[in-house]
Amino acid sequence: MDTEELIKHSRTRFDHAAAKRTLKEKYQGKFILVHDSGIFRATPELINFLDLCVKMNKHSETDIVILDSYENPIKVNVIELRKLAYQKYCEQMSAWLNEYKELNKNR
Repeated sequence: MDTEELIKHSRTRFDHAAAKRTLKEKYQGKFILVHDSGIFRATPELINFLDLCVKMNKHSETDIVILDSYENPIKVNVIELRKLAYQKYCEQMSAWLNEYKELNKNR
């Protein structure tokens, strides 16, 4: 490989890495959801926590108090928030995957 090819290859790799970073930043804001006046981020951790709460409280209250993204205690309906968080997470991850695949095709 001559110097020109090495430079071209390194620029291509740098551009691809920058595009991946930009894509990640674009989707980080799309995981945010509002529920019962609280602002939450739909993450696997939140979904798993809410799922655990549902399993632990099979025959009792479905409302619990959790901290939102701004550390505010919010009383939420666990089942509703779990459903919303799961839907938001799946939708955004699918969209992110589609854009990621397109990015790799153009590489």
